[in-house]
Amino acid sequence: MAYPLSATKLQTYARCPRSYFYRYEYGLKDAAAFGSAALGNALHRTLANIYQNWHYQAPLPPLTWLGQCWDAQLGLSDPQIDEGWQILSRYHEQHIMPCISFQRPVAVEGRIDASLVVEGVEFKLGGRYDRLDAFPAPETGLALIDYKSAKNPQLPTPETIDIQLGLYAIALEQRYGQVLRRMSLIYLRTGQLVTFEVTPEHRHQVTETIGKLALKLRQEEDWQPQCGSGCDRCSYARYCPAVSEAPEPLPMRTGSRSLQLSLGV
Repeated sequence: MAYPLSATKLQTYARCPRSYFYRYEYGLKDAAAFGSAALGNALHRTLANIYQNWHYQAPLPPLTWLGQCWDAQLGLSDPQIDEGWQILSRYHEQHIMPCISFQRPVAVEGRIDASLVVEGVEFKLGGRYDRLDAFPAPETGLALIDYKSAKNPQLPTPETIDIQLGLYAIALEQRYGQVLRRMSLIYLRTGQLVTFEVTPEHRHQVTETIGKLALKLRQEEDWQPQCGSGCDRCSYARYCPAVSEAPEPLPMRTGSRSLQLSLGV
């Protein structure tokens, strides 16, 4: 059975193996987790429709096309409708109008599904992306675009973005047979664009990190905590012996969920 893996899982493991154990092996819920807001979901759906359903018979879609896609969204309050339209109008001005032509994407709202065997453990790589573009000929390669709609988004740290770039590069190359060359984050509420170039080192770093995780899964080693500035924000700090001299006992797990430590043996 393949072990499911995502960029979030790998980022958690790289930050602190003990935190990874609490969340993914033992099954404790992360108190900091929260769902996406209705406005953010509506913006993502609208942007997918803008690129997926445009007829591409004109160089650039007008602002009225974005309005048609936005009007199709239901269940929003009047303030959310107004705010969303302001965001989309700015997106049109900053990210569509400067283009020479509007290119049809390779995919929108796509899923990543790939596999990788490291240290005898088969991993199923999974994830989602908002848009995938092809570099215009004669260049080759892929560019991944991810929309960020949170009110107070945090820029990714070098460590977390390196893992995400590497994981996506491996998975997309398996799926499309092309190299991921670039990933761009678009912060919808500000219009800010942040771009990262993908290098072979990113793929190497992720493979190495997955290898370390595979050894943990096979050999049932201790999931050692990695102390740092994030400990004071960790949802599992009260259970961690590296944070508290008298940590709370882990709560009893419900159901028959078992640890995944025996994979690959």
